[in-house]
Amino acid sequence: MAQGLPSTACLARFCQKLNRLKPLEESRMETSLRRCLSTLDLTLLGVGGMVGSGLYVLTGTVAKDMAGPAVLVSFLVAAVASLLAALCYAEFGARVPRTGSAYLFTYVSMGEMWAFLIGWNVLLEYLIGGAAVARAWSGYLDAIFNHSIRNFTESHLGVWQVPFLAHYPDFLAAGISLVASAFVSCGARVSSWLNHTFSAISLIVILFMIVLGFILARPHNWSPEEGGFAPFGFSGIMAGTATCFYAFVGFDVIAASSEEAQNPRWAVPMAIAISLGLAAGAYILVSTVLTLMVPWHSLDPDSALADAFYRRGYSWAGFIVAAGSICAMNTVLLSNLFSLPRIVYAMAADGLFFQVFARVHPRTQVPVVGILVFGVLMAFLALLLDLEALVQFLSIGTLLAYTFVATSIIVLRFQKASLPGSPCLASTGRTAKKYDSFSDHIQLVSAAEKEDLMSEPGQLRPALRPFLGFLDRCNTGAAVAWALGILVASAISLGCVLVFGNSDLHLPQWGYVLLLVISGVVFLLSLLVLGVHQQQHKQDTFQIPLVPLTPALSILLNICLMLKLSYLTWLRFVIWLLIGLAVYFGYGIWHSKENQREPLELTTSQYVIFPSGSLEETVQAVQPASQAAAQEPGCTE
Repeated sequence: MAQGLPSTACLARFCQKLNRLKPLEESRMETSLRRCLSTLDLTLLGVGGMVGSGLYVLTGTVAKDMAGPAVLVSFLVAAVASLLAALCYAEFGARVPRTGSAYLFTYVSMGEMWAFLIGWNVLLEYLIGGAAVARAWSGYLDAIFNHSIRNFTESHLGVWQVPFLAHYPDFLAAGISLVASAFVSCGARVSSWLNHTFSAISLIVILFMIVLGFILARPHNWSPEEGGFAPFGFSGIMAGTATCFYAFVGFDVIAASSEEAQNPRWAVPMAIAISLGLAAGAYILVSTVLTLMVPWHSLDPDSALADAFYRRGYSWAGFIVAAGSICAMNTVLLSNLFSLPRIVYAMAADGLFFQVFARVHPRTQVPVVGILVFGVLMAFLALLLDLEALVQFLSIGTLLAYTFVATSIIVLRFQKASLPGSPCLASTGRTAKKYDSFSDHIQLVSAAEKEDLMSEPGQLRPALRPFLGFLDRCNTGAAVAWALGILVASAISLGCVLVFGNSDLHLPQWGYVLLLVISGVVFLLSLLVLGVHQQQHKQDTFQIPLVPLTPALSILLNICLMLKLSYLTWLRFVIWLLIGLAVYFGYGIWHSKENQREPLELTTSQYVIFPSGSLEETVQAVQPASQAAAQEPGCTE
């Protein structure tokens, strides 16, 4: 080999570093953070993250431009689609009660580099999302005062005409970001109390709008004279569903806060289910009363709810709606600032990000450095940038995180359960134990043979072995790994056909149907191959029903929604990924805490890995191992 070129062994070790897994330590409950959040706290955090500015802006936009009164059906379908992703988060949050959310879930099942990229995208998602909410908060308050704040700023500082920058610096948006960061840095209890207050006001206002809206309802607004219930047809409902799906983004704040939950195994799934149900009910009922109060085609997309009450002669109700909208935006901003530093903390604690962000304040027990640094960054973005062009960028990061979490659920279900006290050896898929004497080997080999008779995760179900024995000829987990890879590839192919088949690809009808059938059949066959293998079953934690079907549908849905995004969004996404890769290869891979576990691999000669062969073959393999260990320097009997 030429001098200076890395050897094959070096490249192999380097690739292993990229895909190394964080040990799944399900039983660990100790943490440097304070476990003080109850189920109610987590539920209101989730409600605050989902029911925000979208309720006051999105309902009017979708009703007028996409679905008409059938916007309630769009919200219903979007809620069911969001439930698929939420269930995946619920199982992981209950099983791995550590901060990190999608980043951590990917780390324990997919690999280190993938986990870093997911965490890197989630950071940008929270940053831009929080800054966008701060600007929306400022704009809504400015509108109440007839845009006097904007006029004052423009008259003194002028109007900017620079690409990607706002027309004027929004000091109010930057200020609210800094104030919210200061409150969040005071501790989880203070953040929770503020979120309780704003969420309670927001829910009371929503209840007020629903009750008064049904009193003012006119069923005639759904009649054929006004265009009917679904004036844009089924395609309009589906287009509205794709937009409404993003209204439910925010439940991941519950999973990100699981390390601070008092009883995460029970509280996290319950809080996700309740908060998603409350958010779905709020969106569906508010959109119903909105389209019943005034005709859908006359809605004001910018302030549909306030304008609807004003047109019905209840202008005073518009002020209540404005107060509710500001409280709702505050809860979203608090949720973003609550989750963002905890993701950074998880990455820094694993050594993949700068260690200063892993510091926890001794009194408040929160990652105060991350809160303040990223709070200032969020304020800077809200001050200067025109975020309208970047809002769509939020979608691709969120959907990618959902896709990886759903894939991680499948990987985790078919992995062999980790051995207590030996997380590093659990990934080998075989029983491992340090030997002491030859008699111990005989006892352990006998136990291993008995265990092999039982069906383990990743192996073919015993009842199906007479019919599908060819799947059992591979190494344990190989068929599952291939099936999962084919499942994701066929989901991408099926999504491309569904999104681009009739329009961009210009396929004839028979070609479109053929591709659709082939992709669908491969997708279903890979599902069947996964389904005939044994899964992990745990009685003490929440588990998703209908695995692998439920996460597979979530993967397919997320891929379809990602493919509907513009090419500019994908271009920005690729640029941000390249920056993330530079950070990972420049810092993360060299400072990862998993580097400290690698010396353990050098001592694997002290362990016996029991093969699946016979007892005689295993004993013959054990004897030379024990003799070789006795001959090593420093070894004693």
